Amino acid sequence: MSDYQVKKTDEEWRAQLAPMDYEVTRHAATERAFTGRYWDHFEPGTYQCVCCGVKLFDSGTKFDAGCGWPSYWQPAEEGVIERVMDHSHGMIRVEVRCQNCGAHLGHVFDDGPQPTGERYCINSAALDFKA
Repeated sequence: MSDYQVKKTDEEWRAQLAPMDYEVTRHAATERAFTGRYWDHFEPGTYQCVCCGVKLFDSGTKFDAGCGWPSYWQPAEEGVIERVMDHSHGMIRVEVRCQNCGAHLGHVFDDGPQPTGERYCINSAALDFKA
């Protein structure tokens, strides 16, 4: 686990975040498919970490994966996403977190479109959109 730049107490995170945003980002919960605020959102802009404001994804890399969560084929910049092996729920997956604050974002899979072939499957609750 990284030594994150942004560090807050659990009480500070609870005070800052909406309940679902808190559960997803601080406790690796998952919002239900097709319920998040950005799963079918395709306006031009950027998607930032709801916890610390770091730019994570550009709208130009967002695509409809049909999975019910926002999906992107690459992060906005190199080094903004941390990858962590996730062995929960009887599966082996790659969890993705904000490199700046450690917020759980979702998971990355190798079934995305070219040019990367990756699909960052991200919870809307982990994101803020800026037009």
